[in-house]
Amino acid sequence: MRHNPEGSSWRRNGLLAMLVVLLAGGMAQSVQAQKARATEEEYRRRRLEMVSKYLAPEGITDPLVLKAARTVRRHEFVRNTDKDRAYIDGAWPIGYKQTISPPFVVAYMTQTLNPQPEDRVLEIGTGSGYQAAILGEIVKEVYTIEIVEPLGRSAARRLQDLGYTNISTRIGDGYKGWPEHAPFDKIIVTCSPESVPEPLVEQLKEGGRMIIPLGERYEQVFHLFEKKNGKLESKKLISTLFVPMTGISEEKRTIQPDPLNPSVNNGSFEDDENEDGRTDGWHYQRLVTLMNEGAPAGKRFLRMENDEPGRYSQLLQGVPIDGRQVHALRVSLMRRYVATERGTESYQLPGVLIHFYDSARRPIPQNGAIGPWLGTKDEWERELVSIRVPPNARESVIRIGLNGATGTLDVDDLSIRAVRDR
Repeated sequence: MRHNPEGSSWRRNGLLAMLVVLLAGGMAQSVQAQKARATEEEYRRRRLEMVSKYLAPEGITDPLVLKAARTVRRHEFVRNTDKDRAYIDGAWPIGYKQTISPPFVVAYMTQTLNPQPEDRVLEIGTGSGYQAAILGEIVKEVYTIEIVEPLGRSAARRLQDLGYTNISTRIGDGYKGWPEHAPFDKIIVTCSPESVPEPLVEQLKEGGRMIIPLGERYEQVFHLFEKKNGKLESKKLISTLFVPMTGISEEKRTIQPDPLNPSVNNGSFEDDENEDGRTDGWHYQRLVTLMNEGAPAGKRFLRMENDEPGRYSQLLQGVPIDGRQVHALRVSLMRRYVATERGTESYQLPGVLIHFYDSARRPIPQNGAIGPWLGTKDEWERELVSIRVPPNARESVIRIGLNGATGTLDVDDLSIRAVRDR
């Protein structure tokens, strides 16, 4: 065959071009890999910060729970738009009117169960799968049930992709439990029924534990049950707020909220049924003290104190509201404050915030605010404020506190009244 110099040159140039492309592609992949490693390292740093900032200071001491919280990649269990705040101690929507619970709540429930390495645990309410993953790091087997089919299927894929071979998922009504795999050493319920489903009592092993949020739609309390001689012994714990258990449980609910007449439960902070220093009806209490002397109304008032900028001192309460008919809220409360200063972020200010949510439990950008209360006013004063309600609001959460600010804030005699006139 005759030698063709032009063809040889073409082949050499083609090979050279291909080599350049391959090298460029390899370099791009290397850069992407470095970025991915940097991102994962940043997420790991945030996990460690989450534990040190939100869990350990609030009483989470179980080493197995703390290790699991440092390990599970929570950013994989939230929507892409929420990945940057995955390790903040908050509840974020995951679709279908469901939310992922705050890290503290997950850790608190898990620690209260006292999970052991050989345990078999039943979870009711898979959600995005984060609670199941935390348990999967600790116990031998986890069986988790989700009633919302798309959520259950995506959680199953996510848990499989993340390598959790000891977690079994199922689509169904958690009220019925999972009798084929009963009895269970522990049962954890991450949605709220009005009362304990009887099938779960039957499926709990003798000597086993169950933690479950019970109560009305917006007024719930964690209960820890232990099964002894076939019956449950109950211990009432702290107030909380969960999405309702749907299906059979919702059909059995006897008390329905009234979104046309929103009101605050225990706004005078007088009730403390457990005598544990936590006022009843309010959840997620942080750095809050129930004071028994010097109240401007009744016998008690609440004090919030914080000397660490960025740390939350607060309490919350959920309230139903229908913005189609309730156009505003008249808010009244007594307050005083001493040496209050903004926290590490511009939004960390002492006051009252009312967060609104739509019918899918998505946050509405418009919030109501009272305050900020900065500086010192050490005499009790009454605040009267009217807050507009967004027409698409269906739920709200009232948040009182320093909210990351420092200083001392006292509050008492809080009430809200619906306004239906334009």
